[in-house]
Amino acid sequence: MLSGGVCDGVIVNTTWKTPMLQLPENLAVWFEIPVTDLERSRAFYEAVLAVPSYRDNTGPNPVINLGREDLGGISGHLYPGKPAPKGTGNTVHVTVGSGTLEEALARVVPAGGEVVSPVITIPPGRFAYCLDPDGNSIGIFTR
Repeated sequence: MLSGGVCDGVIVNTTWKTPMLQLPENLAVWFEIPVTDLERSRAFYEAVLAVPSYRDNTGPNPVINLGREDLGGISGHLYPGKPAPKGTGNTVHVTVGSGTLEEALARVVPAGGEVVSPVITIPPGRFAYCLDPDGNSIGIFTR
């Protein structure tokens, strides 16, 4: 069991008596989704989420950045990699750019993915679990 408190703006772990850093505004800052075919995956995410993407060849590998080109806010990219076995990796929750959750879910199967849960309502919004064409687990989310 952990216990803690705040002393002069620094969170102190009172179990170990060591200072810890203040918690950041957003714990998650970036996500990367490994895919076997960049262009197929790009088409899937653009179609389902109704968001733009752009190719970036400036790093060691080409990537497809999702969302705004200026990368404001929390976003991520698709990269050439080896996805975890179907449905077993981490789940990234991504928001729909426009339209309803039901409209986005209706685009999943035609774009090559799979819807694997009913719509789930939580205090911040609604989502459903899906798999992309490589079997990556994603949550499609709307407020």
